[in-house]
Amino acid sequence: MYGQEKIKPYSSDGEKTGQVEAMFNNIAPAYDTLNHRLSWNIDKGWRRKAIKALLPYRPQTMLDIATGTGDFAIMAAKMLRPKQLIGVDIAEEMMAVARQKVETEHLGNIISFKRDDCMDLSFDDNTFDAVTAAFGIRNFSDLDKGLSEMCRVLKTGGKLSIVELTTPVTFPMKQLFKIYSHTFLPIYGRIISKDQSAYKYLTATIEAFPQGEQMTEILKKAGFREATFKRLTSGICTMYLATK
Repeated sequence: MYGQEKIKPYSSDGEKTGQVEAMFNNIAPAYDTLNHRLSWNIDKGWRRKAIKALLPYRPQTMLDIATGTGDFAIMAAKMLRPKQLIGVDIAEEMMAVARQKVETEHLGNIISFKRDDCMDLSFDDNTFDAVTAAFGIRNFSDLDKGLSEMCRVLKTGGKLSIVELTTPVTFPMKQLFKIYSHTFLPIYGRIISKDQSAYKYLTATIEAFPQGEQMTEILKKAGFREATFKRLTSGICTMYLATK
């Protein structure tokens, strides 16, 4: 078990998945506003880099894990133009926001959403050309199992592209990020989302989550034959690219 798997949004008792589902359903109306403001809109650039990494492979069937309010799925559909993109999440309220966005963007012929748990995906083996995840795997109750499932549903030679929040490793960004994440982020998050626990949980999982070389080794353990990483914005975010 990795550090972030022990961290739960509301209570140390009970299983993590249900608490994460409840938390994201609670903050769904404020999620986009918070994401963009708390990152000064840099999160959009992080998503774009993760999608651009897939451009040479021209994926036609895609799965977006922990799709949330659909920003990554919509951007991927526009940039990569796959024939089919399915976004899955455990939080229905988040996907309700995503469906409205897809309707507005007239992308319903490409993107669909489905409630599914990455610990036990409902798709057959070797289904997708690419699997993506933006800021979601940190919430897995079992990281090894979730990544193994993502590998299972990929076709041989298929690509996994992940962006995840991480802790900077160099001075002074490491120190500045710690101050920001422990003071401004939870206070502002609580005011906007009305959820006292959600953004304390966010900070705790970022700090506990495996990153860099450790994460690439975990990806290989999950069944990927190649895995690389690139730190973005001085390490506030890390992009991982892996091949089945």
